[in-house]
Amino acid sequence: MIAEVLLVLAGHSSSLFTADHNLHPAFRPLLHPGEEQCLQVLGQIALRYRRIKKACATLSRSRSRYVCALCATLNQILKDDYETLVVDTEAKILQRDPELVGQGFFVPLAAVRATFAEWDAPLAALESLTTQLESEDQWQPGPLIDMLLNRSKTGVHRISQIMSLLAVAVQRTWRGQLAAFLVHGSLSPVDPLASDSHVLLEGSMPSCVSHQSRESIIYVGRAIATVKKKKWESQIPRELALQHANLLDTVLPEDQYKFDLIISQIRTNISEWLWLNVLTRKDVEESVVSLANYFLLRNGEFSLALIRDIEHLKISRLTTRSGGTSMIREQDLNLALLRASLGTTAQHDPSLLHLKFQMPSGPIRPLLPSLGDKVLSSSTTSNPGEMTSFDDLLLGTTLVLTYNVAWPLDLFLHPSDLQIYSAMFNYLSSLRKTHTRIHTCWASLSNAQRARRRWTGLGEGGTTEDLEARKQLLRCGWGVVRDMGWFLDSLLGYVMVDVVDVEFRRFRELLNKPGRAQSGGGGSDAGTNADRTYLDFTTLRNLHTTYLERLVTGCLLSHPTLTAILRPIFEVCERFVAQVERWGGDVLPALLFEGSIAAGDDKVGVMVQERLEVVSEINKSLHALLDSFYAELSLSTSQQPFTATGDASKSMLMASTGNQTVIQRRGKGTEWNGEVRRHVERLLLRLDLSGGHSRVVDL
Repeated sequence: MIAEVLLVLAGHSSSLFTADHNLHPAFRPLLHPGEEQCLQVLGQIALRYRRIKKACATLSRSRSRYVCALCATLNQILKDDYETLVVDTEAKILQRDPELVGQGFFVPLAAVRATFAEWDAPLAALESLTTQLESEDQWQPGPLIDMLLNRSKTGVHRISQIMSLLAVAVQRTWRGQLAAFLVHGSLSPVDPLASDSHVLLEGSMPSCVSHQSRESIIYVGRAIATVKKKKWESQIPRELALQHANLLDTVLPEDQYKFDLIISQIRTNISEWLWLNVLTRKDVEESVVSLANYFLLRNGEFSLALIRDIEHLKISRLTTRSGGTSMIREQDLNLALLRASLGTTAQHDPSLLHLKFQMPSGPIRPLLPSLGDKVLSSSTTSNPGEMTSFDDLLLGTTLVLTYNVAWPLDLFLHPSDLQIYSAMFNYLSSLRKTHTRIHTCWASLSNAQRARRRWTGLGEGGTTEDLEARKQLLRCGWGVVRDMGWFLDSLLGYVMVDVVDVEFRRFRELLNKPGRAQSGGGGSDAGTNADRTYLDFTTLRNLHTTYLERLVTGCLLSHPTLTAILRPIFEVCERFVAQVERWGGDVLPALLFEGSIAAGDDKVGVMVQERLEVVSEINKSLHALLDSFYAELSLSTSQQPFTATGDASKSMLMASTGNQTVIQRRGKGTEWNGEVRRHVERLLLRLDLSGGHSRVVDL
């Protein structure tokens, strides 16, 4: 019987057991209950072993190399451990080993059961594993590795060890495909990691591979594949490819920290080589100039034309009667880009074709500016730490300006950089649009004033009782538009001259004189570093990141409290302009309008009184916001360093993308903070030129 039991444990069939692990009924009367129980347990172990071997034989014919690698490793583990245990047990019995043979002539079934008890739990776990593998037709490497790593996290050491070995086998197979992609730029026709357009396929990466490493994998693989496909004169050096292959052989994705470090090192090496052989300084400079012209509004005539064309588009859609053409779509805005370039320096700029508007919420019907008085309350009740968005002020709905970056320029410009540029455009275009609207309102009020003075002389017209109220309304209206124009002039001048223009020129200077960017900041090495003319790719990326950070911080977008005040100021200005347009371009009603002069027992005309209340409320809200803005700006220079401490892309309207871009300061701390503080101090001087704010703000 012992020989029969060992054959069963080795995977052979026997008449001792039925189709399952139950003992045959004919043998039950001949056995002791303890012996019967031992045989039941041994039969269950043998049954699980046969099922696992059968499943491995079936799964080994799978098209997936990862499942085949798993089955091969599992078969080897069973052969080295379990099958060896069966053979060794038989040898000990034949040699009458005292551990198994009692008194030299009989073998207790309990001893055999105790010998194979260590495989009871592992075989149960492996049977569950093979059942799960057979339940799906196709296994991608990512979910397969994740499943094996999750199963290895158990308190049973033997199960954890076996699952870890299986996970390592699959990871090594996956690493081979990754090495082919990262070292040679090639993709397998079976179970590829990425598509032909070099986009990672779903399930091709295990969850232990971080988002940064996934971006780097696509970055490197696409770069190498493109260089080979285009048959550049310079190809990736063989020594560099061999170095990267050796680095990959030393790490597995389950070791996330080390894996991220290796992938980052490979990306840095490839970036440096591409910067020396593929991506030229001219390409970088042209892209920086193009982004500054269109996203930072350095091309003033084009940006003004674009804002006016969008306003004209909204008005034309509002006045049309047909339903279909009253909607504003993305193609309408993209046509507005081309129309705005006519007659400007952007007309013949090829980079204009890279610009495109996106409307995440889809086509909309244009709406007139709101005349409600909820601006101040919304700004004061908002969460102080919550970032304020400006992406809906230009059109009335979320509007994103994108820039199509082609290879090899995408080696330099990352998606996070473009998100920051887009957010900067939303902020600057909102400021520029509000500034233009206030100037248009000023011109409208001036024209109405000149037309009225032709008939009223030096007064404002009306009866004796009505004259003082009309004068008060006119003076209040002029005061409001004057204060709005002064603030927007100061803010726009500061942003465009003291921040955008200064930082752009500084960045261009560092590109042309890389020795200044690489110098250590003093000492005997300063002269040597200043003579360098080579700009490595890492320094280039750091310079560009610092450039964006200084723009964000200098434009006050990194300070949530200030942006929470700036947006309501823009909305108050829009509300006032909308009121003046609704009143026909003048704050004073015409003398012959109904309610413009006193009637009956009223001392002041109803229309004059209504308009005075509206203008006074706007004036009150505006000055409250201006005082709050100056106070917060003053406090920001005397408290913590004025730096970009938050999530820049999220703070600037990109929360819908789900990406969080943290801008990290790479400059020297004290010097960098001092330069940014000087930016802010220039704005404080502009706003307090006459000393009006500093007299009421207690620092």
